[in-house]
Amino acid sequence: MTDRELKLKSVTLRRNLLKYIYNAKAGHTGGSLSCIDILNVLYNSVLKVDPKDFSNPNRDRYIQSKGHCVEALFATLADRGFFPETDLETLCAYQSHYIGHPTKKVHGVEQNTGALGHGLPICVGEAIAAKLDNKTHRIFTLLGDGELPEGSNWEAFLAASHYKLDNLYAILDNNKQQITGANNEVMNTDSIREKLETFGWAVKEVDGHNVKELKEVLNNGAFEKGKPNFIIAHTVKGKGISYMEGVLKWHHGVPSQEQYALAQQELKKAEALI
Repeated sequence: MTDRELKLKSVTLRRNLLKYIYNAKAGHTGGSLSCIDILNVLYNSVLKVDPKDFSNPNRDRYIQSKGHCVEALFATLADRGFFPETDLETLCAYQSHYIGHPTKKVHGVEQNTGALGHGLPICVGEAIAAKLDNKTHRIFTLLGDGELPEGSNWEAFLAASHYKLDNLYAILDNNKQQITGANNEVMNTDSIREKLETFGWAVKEVDGHNVKELKEVLNNGAFEKGKPNFIIAHTVKGKGISYMEGVLKWHHGVPSQEQYALAQQELKKAEALI
């Protein structure tokens, strides 16, 4: 996809995930909006993965550690053809597979996630296995900045560096908020770049809403040979909807009918400007 096509796709994905959340009356709205550009670029410009051949052992792996923002993942997978978009009309409904966290019962989902801090350790195992098997596929994960204090992440940071996993790419959705407040007030992990470099990772920073920057950093191979890759994607919680941006209540907020209509109007205007 061209940069313009990716920008347009991001608008479509925002429109869709808001529709699913609004209809289900449940969802992690703010975090899904902050990471949707990252998922868009991954699935439409980076990942070697085919909905028709998802069991291919040479496919790239993507595991969403911030599993509570599953609406962004579901919207992206549906758009890529992993399952019909109409399936998401059952989001959070009784006996639906489309629940509030990723599950392998949904086509295109690699691992069940949602217990924060578990996605990265799984990816470390996947990356080690790929090295042992002399495979060239890459492993990607998306972390929420609010899950960084989890101890399992820091064990994984150490292990990834120890095993020289330059086939591993951890992306941080750095929207600087979590459910109860700003990250630096709840549990400060600044400066994450210096911490990760001390742990032996190669680190780059990008605008997490700039598709061109995301494409470049994710498509140009390992940052440094023998070092795992960490991308700090600076984002805004609730990105794309003016009254949601940076407002804490939208961590898990469902728009009213009036708010939903306003959000769709804003996205329509944004689309016209691309």
